[in-house]
Amino acid sequence: MSDAKHAPDTLAAQGLGWIAPIHRDLAPPIHPSSTFERGADGSFPGGRVYARDQSPAYDQAEALLAALEGAHQALLFPSGMAAATTLLQALEPGSRVLAPRAMYWALRNWMQELAARGQIALDFYDNADTAALRARIATQPPRLLWVETPANPTWEITDLTAACAAARAHGSLVAVDSTVPTPVLTRPLELGADFVMHSATKYLNGHSDVVAGALACRADSPVWTRVRQNRALGGAILGPFEAWLLLRGMRTLALRVRHASASALAIARTFERDPRLAAVLYPGLPGHPGHATAAAQMQGGFGAMLSIRVAAGEQAALAATGRLQVFKRATSLGSVESLAEHRFSVEGPGSQCPPDLIRLSVGIEAVEDLLADLDQALG
Repeated sequence: MSDAKHAPDTLAAQGLGWIAPIHRDLAPPIHPSSTFERGADGSFPGGRVYARDQSPAYDQAEALLAALEGAHQALLFPSGMAAATTLLQALEPGSRVLAPRAMYWALRNWMQELAARGQIALDFYDNADTAALRARIATQPPRLLWVETPANPTWEITDLTAACAAARAHGSLVAVDSTVPTPVLTRPLELGADFVMHSATKYLNGHSDVVAGALACRADSPVWTRVRQNRALGGAILGPFEAWLLLRGMRTLALRVRHASASALAIARTFERDPRLAAVLYPGLPGHPGHATAAAQMQGGFGAMLSIRVAAGEQAALAATGRLQVFKRATSLGSVESLAEHRFSVEGPGSQCPPDLIRLSVGIEAVEDLLADLDQALG
């Protein structure tokens, strides 16, 4: 199947149309072998030496993600954190990294740890302030600009086109955590980014049964060469069964993301003016400060993540979370079941999350059931 002739939905649904040889299997086989036979002359007729960096288990999932992102190449990792860390370690020691203030808390904490060790120089910018970001890049150009949009868990929007243009003008690389929008809604490489990172545990897999990560690049480069080397030599690889499950999940990616995004928008609209809430944080609402930018760079929806801030404060937010029945109280996002978390208590000391905030990951259940569940939980 040609990538150029078919829509992303078709490519995903058919896994690029790859058919297994010999038996013509529609479901791809699992490749568990850790090693491969040499020919009698010492050559490798199968083109593989060792599975740490050459397993055929990754081929189809990596090729599909590269096609969906419009990437030169994609690589799988055992977690999203492993993918991000591998990219950071591919930078020259002491490289300056400019990261957003609102971002996945574990990665922010890890970046701060790397900075404390002297491995990177770290600074932060306000996600939605494009003018200030341009000025920061011009004044002290980073080696790498890290972007997360929409930004977890308060869902600020960064103007990707403007951020990438500013970075490129000053020789900076751009990496985008695109876990939440997925390539169904946003393709950062087309907007000027150099790298895209996914916690593939979330929407790409979508079934709460795989921990995985992925990186994709716009073009080959010395940094990307080091990423490949670091993955191979550091052993940051995904197991064959996990790669197979990830590929299976990706084949329904478009359906899941669009359905869940439509439900999230319905929830946001329903509770936008509810007096029990101090705010509904969702870029699909016209009153969201980043709505116009999100509409320009998110095609076909605004994502399935939103947060609500309970008017009565932290204890009321904790109590409401405890009353949820359809929404499951669990860490993670992007799965078929809807999840809810009181993020302040989950993140612990140093959390920048408002204590009255409940983060919602909307799944694919009937939206009427989700609306009713939130209504009864709020009391």
